[in-house]
Formats: sequence, C-alpha cells, structure tokens
Amino acid sequence: MAAERKIRVLIIDDSAIVRKVLAEALASEPDIDVVGTAPDPFVARDKILSLRPDVLTLDIEMPRMDGLTFLKKLMRIHPLPVIVISSLAQSSSQAAIEALQSGAVDVLAKPGGPYSVGELKQDLPHKVRAAAAARVANPRAQPAAPQHAAPLVLSGASSSTVIAIGASTGGTEAIREVLTGLPANMPGIVIVQHIPPVFSEAFANRLNDLCRLRVKEAADGDRVTAGLALIAPGNFHMKLRRMGAEYRVAIQNGPRVCYQRPSVDVLFESVAEAAKGDAIGAILTGMGSDGAEGLLKMKRAGARTVAQDEASCVVFGMPREAIRLGAADRVVPLGRLAGELAALSTAVAR
Repeated sequence: MAAERKIRVLIIDDSAIVRKVLAEALASEPDIDVVGTAPDPFVARDKILSLRPDVLTLDIEMPRMDGLTFLKKLMRIHPLPVIVISSLAQSSSQAAIEALQSGAVDVLAKPGGPYSVGELKQDLPHKVRAAAAARVANPRAQPAAPQHAAPLVLSGASSSTVIAIGASTGGTEAIREVLTGLPANMPGIVIVQHIPPVFSEAFANRLNDLCRLRVKEAADGDRVTAGLALIAPGNFHMKLRRMGAEYRVAIQNGPRVCYQRPSVDVLFESVAEAAKGDAIGAILTGMGSDGAEGLLKMKRAGARTVAQDEASCVVFGMPREAIRLGAADRVVPLGRLAGELAALSTAVAR
C-alpha cells in the first residue's frame, strides 16, 4: 500500500529564528513535511508556484510587503489555506483578526511571553492538519449588520434562556455571520471559539463594532444577560453557573480538553447542568470532536440543539461528530443559523 501523501507546508516569516522554531515544531510529525521557507512574500510567491504547498504559515509584519496585503492578493489569485502567525501586540492581533476576515483559516501566537515554544509544538501540527482539511474560497465582502431582523418576544435580563455556541477552524467568520444576523434583544449568549489569548479580545471587540448585540471578552463572574454575547478568553475554559435567578460565567484554568483550552465540551457540559431545557446549543465549523459530547449532554438535558451543515463549513469535523452522536436536533446552513436561533429563542420562551 502506498504511503499517504504528507501535508506540504511553506513557512513565510522575516525572522530566521521564527522560521527555524516553526520548522522544528513540525519536524517530528510523520504526516507533515516542511517543503520550504521564505523571508518575505516576494520569495514566497515563487516558492508557492515551484513547491506547491498545501498550507502556508504567514507572518503579519514583514518588510517589502506586509502579510495582510499578501494574503489578500493570494486569496484573489491563488487561494490556499493560511495560518497567520502573529505577535501578541495589540496592532498585530487586530491585523490577525482582519486576516481571518480576509480568508486565513486560523491564527496562532508567536512563542514568547505567556505562550511557550512547547505550546507551539502542541498547537501548530493540529492547526496545520485542520488547515489542510479546510475548504478555502475567495472571502466574501463583509456585510453590514442587517437591518431587517424581526424583534423577538423575549426581552430583559430576567429571561432564563441561554444560547451556547462553539466553533474552531473557520469559526471566527461563521460566528460573525451568525451574530450580525441577530436582533439586539436575544437571550444571553456564551461562545467558545478556539483562539489564542489576546486575539480573543480583538475578536470580541471587532464583533462588538459589527453587531446589534453587545459583545465582549468574558471575565470571571460576568452576568449572562439578554442582549449580551460573551466570548471565552483564549487559554481559559469558560463555564456557565446558575446563581439564583441569573447566570454567571466562571473563567478557569485547567487541563486541555480535546486538545483545547477553551474547550467547547467544557462550556456545553456546564450549560447542560445549569440551564437544562432553557438552553439552546449550536456547534459550528471546526476540526476534531470538541463539543460533540457536550452538545449531546445538552440535548439529553432538554436543550434545543443545532449543527452547521457540511456544505457551509470550512471544516466539517466538530458538527459531523455531533451529528454522528445524534446530538443535533437540526442541521442548518450557516446562512440560516441566525434565523434558527432567533426562532428557537422564541419557542423556548413560550
């Protein structure tokens, strides 16, 4: 039997040290082959044509042409799965979020500060495999927040309904599409997106600028209230707790679950316990199985559950596992998920 073809990776970064660290992080992976490196987009352009990589890692800040400009050109002319490797500086993290909007499939922090080389070696191979499986297309122009969504019956912080959403690869744009389609008086929403620290705050701030809902990175003890969406901070688990008549979130450290922190399973399992039949769960695009077992627990507790369909997923991993387990009541295209969540919120409130 012929050996399976390895995933071919091209590393693009102006730092020779970072190129070496990234290559070493992938060197021992039997299914991944670093076919080349490039110090800037001009060298990368020629190597893409000659080496035919399956996945690119791309620095944001480079001489001659920055990574974001190169990414936008690449996605127009020769779309490929791209993992953005960015520093944790505020300007770089904002550019990384823009890169995800522009077609990159994932983002990873450069090692340094709170993010170690050891963590990079754990995370990068997983992200490369997810990127290699991703469905890449020319990114659509970002729509303005729609102005025609019908208001819901539900309103006010006294609602006992809570919506939990989980996503991974391709999820930043999927979550953006869902949240911008929702009216301002939705029940409280809690979200886990697999994303590194600092980037999660930039992601939440970007959504807050686009949505009718208020969106923020969650802090320990935050109340879950109508009209508010809370994004789990990178590198921390988020759990839902019921305290009397209200919900609050707990932000915690702890071991990775399904190789992830934050983990969708950790959130969904806590929602199943705290909210039971007053909850709605949605699992979106992503590699692996994180969230599938948690969504099943939500369903068994009485929650309404939804999975994104294969055709609209960047990676149909997490939703597929949830569907396989029988955890999803309905399978819905991304473009209909906002309407589905709004309809379910009204139904649960009755």
